Amino acid sequence: MNSAARQPDGMRVVRLDLWIDPAFDASFERKPGLSVDVLPARGEAITAAGLAGAHAYHVSAAKDEVPARWQVTDSLLAQCPSLLCVSSGGAGYDTVDVTACTRAGVAVVNQAGANAASVAEMTFALLLSLVKRLRESQAALLAGTAASREALMGREIDGRTLGIVGIGEIGRRVARVAAGFGMRVLACDPLLPPEEIRARGAEPVSLPQLLEQADVVSLHCPLNDETRGMIGAEAYAMMRPGALFISTARGGIHDEQALLAALQDGRLAGAGLDVWSQEPPPPGHGLLLRSDVVATYHTGGVTHEGRRKVAQGSASQIMDMLAGRRPARLLNPEVWPRFLERLAQRQR
Repeated sequence: MNSAARQPDGMRVVRLDLWIDPAFDASFERKPGLSVDVLPARGEAITAAGLAGAHAYHVSAAKDEVPARWQVTDSLLAQCPSLLCVSSGGAGYDTVDVTACTRAGVAVVNQAGANAASVAEMTFALLLSLVKRLRESQAALLAGTAASREALMGREIDGRTLGIVGIGEIGRRVARVAAGFGMRVLACDPLLPPEEIRARGAEPVSLPQLLEQADVVSLHCPLNDETRGMIGAEAYAMMRPGALFISTARGGIHDEQALLAALQDGRLAGAGLDVWSQEPPPPGHGLLLRSDVVATYHTGGVTHEGRRKVAQGSASQIMDMLAGRRPARLLNPEVWPRFLERLAQRQR
C-alpha cells in the first residue's frame, strides 16, 4: 500500500483525558472517516472498552502521567485486537513497549524533533543558571543577605568544552547553540558514524573520553536497556573535577544518589536537572536542597510552541498510517509490511 491508498473509513483514534494541545483534536475534525474518542485516564470499564475498539492510540510519553494499566504493554495489546498503531506524545516513548507492539503487528511512532528547540533552550537555561549562580543570587536578594556582588561571582562558558551524550535532533541543536557561545563541542552517539557526528557540529569521541575532557556533560539520549543507569558513580568519578552535569533527557539514565554524592564531596561543581526517576521528585530530595543544583519539573519540552508541534505531528503521523502512508518517525520499521496487511484486512 502507498500514498495512493484509499482513505480510512470509520477509523477510531483514542487518547486519554490528559492535557494535550487542542491542535490534536482539531486536526481530525477536518478528516471524514476518522473520529477521536477521549477516555478517562482514571476510568476502568469505559476506558478498557474504548481502547478495545480503537484503531490508533495516542499516549503521553510521561510514565508518571499515564496509569500503568493504560501504558502499551503485552497485556494491553492483548485486549486491543483492532489496534493498528500507537503514537507517543513526545520524543521519548517510556509508556510504550515497542518490542511488544512489533510482535502484535502494531506500528509505533514518536515525535522526535517536534520539541527539540524547546529542550535545547532548556539545556542552556539550566547551564546558564548554574554558571551565573542565579538561584543563589535570587536567594540572597530575597533574604536580604546580598552585601557583595563579588560573593556571587559567576563564570563564563566561552572557551569551555561541552560533552553531548546523544546527538540526535535535540543534541545537534545544542551543539549549534554551544558553538555560538564559543564552546568546543564533543559528542558520543553509538548510533551515528563519526562523519555524521562531525556534520552535526561536534568532535566524535567515546563516552569515557567525553567524561574525561568535558567541562559540561549534557545528556540527550533516550532511556532504554542500554542507557538505563549509564551515568553512575563510576561515570561521575571519570568527570573532570569541577565539571557540571546537565540532563534534559530522561530520569533513570543517571543515578541520582551517586550524583548527590559527587556534589557533596566536591567532585562536581553543580548540576542542572529537568528529569527525575520519580516525577515530580519528593520535596525533601537531597538534590533539591542544594544551592549548586538547578531543578525543573520535566518542563524542557513543555512550551506552547513545543506542545503544539507535538500534537500536530502526532495527529499527522496517525493519519498517515491509517491511510497506508509510511510515517516519518516509525520506531519499528520491521513491522511495516505486517501493519499494511492488517490495515488492508480492516479496509475490506
